[in-house]
Amino acid sequence: MIPYERLLKVQTPEREYSWSDQAVMLYALGIGFGADPLNERELPFVYEQGLRVVPTFATVAAWGSELSVEEMQVNRVMAVHGEQGLQMHRPLPVTARILAGTRVVAAVDKGDKGAIIISETVLRDAATREPLVTLIASMFARADGHFGGPASGGLSVHPIPSREPDEIVEIGTRRNQALLYRLSGDRNPLHADREVAQAAGFDQPILHGLCTYGLTCRAVLGARANYQVERIKSHHVRFSAPMFPGETLLVRLWQDGDVVSFEGFSKERGVAVIKNGKSVLEPSNE
Repeated sequence: MIPYERLLKVQTPEREYSWSDQAVMLYALGIGFGADPLNERELPFVYEQGLRVVPTFATVAAWGSELSVEEMQVNRVMAVHGEQGLQMHRPLPVTARILAGTRVVAAVDKGDKGAIIISETVLRDAATREPLVTLIASMFARADGHFGGPASGGLSVHPIPSREPDEIVEIGTRRNQALLYRLSGDRNPLHADREVAQAAGFDQPILHGLCTYGLTCRAVLGARANYQVERIKSHHVRFSAPMFPGETLLVRLWQDGDVVSFEGFSKERGVAVIKNGKSVLEPSNE
């Protein structure tokens, strides 16, 4: 880990990216939209007629703009994705040219327990430079404490209501879900190669954390926003365990005004994979 003062200056240069309607539909297929081609509520996410863009597409729209562990000089093997969030400034267009760059915005020194590094990526319209989405992510670098940063801070933890959930959404995944999702950018062999997964301590390739993140957005969109993408103002999660392709995600939802709290579990293993989830919705126009 590099010293605290230098770490806060780490950033990737702003570069231009673009996407097409094909990329939008491929991402939606990767998080399970279109599993039932006759589902008329989900078809607009995978069909060019009246195409809608899932807000969490923003996490793959500028793939390659994220900070690398080499730039921060952390131990790759001991680094895990801790949290992911987004703040929507406007709905994403079906096709776009954007500018995106990432920078470290905070770092917490946990000493022997490691380090928490928080980064921010802003996606801007290439022509106007107006922001479309701000992405916030945290990395838990378990072997990189003692770098001279503050011992407290980081992203706030959203409390989940103590009452029973208002609704539980069940989303099945396919055995080849990770193979499809990886075509949107993340080609890490951990999600495709059994030998690589076993070397990392798993019996088989795991589902991408950002795929599970997208699945929770799909649950909120369908159950609480009537599939109106413009109603999603923000969507934030903490990752607690991986899912495996073929498992069923149970998303427990609580709604209090414009705030939707949620958690995600593997139905087959009874393991929490997403904790402290929070979506903020715009009021419905209907």
